[in-house]
Amino acid sequence: MTTAKLDVRVRLDTGAVSFRDAAGHTILAERAGGRTLVPAVVQGAQTSHAGQQWEPNADEALYGLGQHQQDLVDIKDFDLDLRQWNAEIFVPFLVSSRGYGIFWDNTSYSRFGDPGNGAPLPGVKGLYSESPRAQPGDVAPGNGPVDWSGTITPPVDGDYVFRTYSAGDIKVWVDGQLVIDHWRQGWLPDEDLARVRLAAGRPVKVRLAWRREGGVEIVRLLWKPPAGDATQPALPRPISLWSKVADGVDYTFVYGPAMDRVIAGYRQLTGTATMMPRWAFGLWQSRERYRTSREVTEVVEGFRRRGAPVDVIVQDWRYWPEGQWGSHLFDAARFPNPAAWIADLHQRLHARLMISVWPKFYPGNANFTALQAAGFLFQANLEEGKKDFLNSVFTYYDAFDPEARRLYWSQIESALASKGVDAWWMDASEPEIVEGPWRSVAEQVSASEAHMNPTALGSGARVLNAYVLEQSRAIYEGQRASAASGGRRVFILTRNGFAGQQRYAAASWSGDITSTWTALRKQIPAGIGFALSGVPYWTVDAGGFVVPDRFAHAARGSAALDEWREMQVRWFEYATFLPLLRVHGQAPKREMWELGGDDGPAYAAELKLDRLRYRLLPYTYSLAGAVNREGATILRPLVMDFRADPRARTLADQFMFGPALMVSPVVTYKARERPVYLPATPGGWYDFWSGASAGGDGAAGATISAPAPLGAVPVHVRAGSIVAFGPELQYTDEKPADPVTLVVYAGADGAFTLYEDDGMSYDYETGASARIPLRWSQATRTLTIGRREGSFPGMLGERTFQIVIASRTRATPFSFDLTPKADKTVRYRGEAVVLSFPEVSR
Repeated sequence: MTTAKLDVRVRLDTGAVSFRDAAGHTILAERAGGRTLVPAVVQGAQTSHAGQQWEPNADEALYGLGQHQQDLVDIKDFDLDLRQWNAEIFVPFLVSSRGYGIFWDNTSYSRFGDPGNGAPLPGVKGLYSESPRAQPGDVAPGNGPVDWSGTITPPVDGDYVFRTYSAGDIKVWVDGQLVIDHWRQGWLPDEDLARVRLAAGRPVKVRLAWRREGGVEIVRLLWKPPAGDATQPALPRPISLWSKVADGVDYTFVYGPAMDRVIAGYRQLTGTATMMPRWAFGLWQSRERYRTSREVTEVVEGFRRRGAPVDVIVQDWRYWPEGQWGSHLFDAARFPNPAAWIADLHQRLHARLMISVWPKFYPGNANFTALQAAGFLFQANLEEGKKDFLNSVFTYYDAFDPEARRLYWSQIESALASKGVDAWWMDASEPEIVEGPWRSVAEQVSASEAHMNPTALGSGARVLNAYVLEQSRAIYEGQRASAASGGRRVFILTRNGFAGQQRYAAASWSGDITSTWTALRKQIPAGIGFALSGVPYWTVDAGGFVVPDRFAHAARGSAALDEWREMQVRWFEYATFLPLLRVHGQAPKREMWELGGDDGPAYAAELKLDRLRYRLLPYTYSLAGAVNREGATILRPLVMDFRADPRARTLADQFMFGPALMVSPVVTYKARERPVYLPATPGGWYDFWSGASAGGDGAAGATISAPAPLGAVPVHVRAGSIVAFGPELQYTDEKPADPVTLVVYAGADGAFTLYEDDGMSYDYETGASARIPLRWSQATRTLTIGRREGSFPGMLGERTFQIVIASRTRATPFSFDLTPKADKTVRYRGEAVVLSFPEVSR
């Protein structure tokens, strides 16, 4: 079968499918015999296990399949369990640097590679548990810490994967190199991976150090040798996907080859991303948790009094009366007049309120009773008397049932939306119908399947990973159909995600990560993987959620307190350049003035970045417009813009924020510089903060040592970029974006489209929006501000553009810290304007 771009062939003898480009070069080919459909009975239903293998390509990196916490960008030759859990998100879209994607259409527990193919280290003594209940690789900690060393002898040359599963503090050294180092809370064990190249026959020392957390003793150490042996090397590992419940092998091949086209293809399959409300692109302030309405108000007043921009304040869980989870009611003693409180936030303080809503219910409240009477609650928890961590029996509702979704929304609408709540924080949307800590992924998956069963769409095992999609749908369709919403845009923040959630205005965050440097480092590849899975809106608990004791109880003037404050700034630096900027976590308090006072360096650094975020609003909101209209991506792994560069394809700690800005977060305490790789690009790069020119303009990329003072994460601007800055704001709708400063980073041709709409309604769906095309010609040194396309009520008919040309020849480079003197100012009335800029050297 042929198209303009593809030649697709099916071998009649094996059934294997291959995909070739128009020139006949193979892009991807199924492995002969690599398709499996094994009959199985799962939860009493006749079904099949489905698997598919493709031949690997030596010159490719693989990405996506959601958000994972194993510190990986390129997941090729690694093994991943694919399920929804706190801090783990499965989106069934796999992307290759060769310019294709595979949409694996399955909602059950799945695997990439072979997660079950790990084994205890061979021949070691004094490490593993001898308990009959121990799983392979379980370490025997006894009642204290573990500090074990032993020697192993690799049987073959190659890459060995070391795999741990633990809660607490874990470190693994291989041949003297620290390869795994992380701390996580006791109630949320998870995996860490490390790949180490070892030589056959050369003994290697391995050391494991572990310390428990919260009384939970879970620690496992496995390894996976390379396939084959010294006499018979194995075939390269195939690209492999497998699912537990399937009616057949079902996947869609998506070809770009440009990476933006691959992601746009995913959106074509699963739905167009909605426009988020404009206020969503400001600062979100949160804490676990504000205990009274007065406390919330005082925090917003603190921002306004200091002139620190903020748009959203967040009310986390347990605002309801004690023992009334799922009632959606406010505790009258702590929130005496919710409607007046929210109106005050809106009208006097110009802030929006997001509130935590769960699909979880305790027996005894009216909402539970109504859902139970209609048969919309999962029964296993109730029948077993299963209790949550607050020692109450609980269950979740069946979001797969459309009538259950309607009843669920009606309860939220009556109790919360009617009082003016602006956004919905859907916590525990996996759903967390069973609570850990679990001793293994398999144990957690099995328990989740059993307790979310049956559903309106089949067994819990069949739809295990899709609950969050239907839960998002409940809120989205409910609010959009509600006359009381006034047509306002829906915003949902959910702890999990699945294919298609972007059509329901759902963003994801990375779960209950720890407030540590290693967790900060892990979020960068986690976000990269999520973005390449096709879902555009993602964020983190800036600062990390769960706090180690040494930070939670750091004494005034202590080294630990100094480190805590610096770490908070570095998290904030990173989050400033994510699609959504959101601060959240357990104590200590996270408001920027709580990090050493108004005169402290941490406050000054975060305020500077906060102001920058708001100045960048015309740029950021235009990126959101491209997400909706073109299937674009805001958080851009370097492979999206530099696919031909092997180094850029695998960098785990740099990314693009839109097409112009490359961000290199700092993840090391006391670091004041860091290496930054600048891929080759016409005209090179500029240092955003200083305006100085940087490398990367030759045939190959260049690595530089970039300055990284506190509050100035390394950011580099690609030559040819046009970056739109708006006026200073205290909140996103304070005033129109006028004047807009257009900074042209000269050195290469460039283009950008400035997008606007009313920021609140869905009128953009019927064309109520405006686009102003901008184009820079390096050869003629002209900026064309094109004819405006479209309009919307409230649009500025006439506006001012201030143009600054950032050039290598300027004696005083443009930088963010300075208020630049415009090279030209123009009043724009919607018609095309061409502006010429001869070489300037002032």
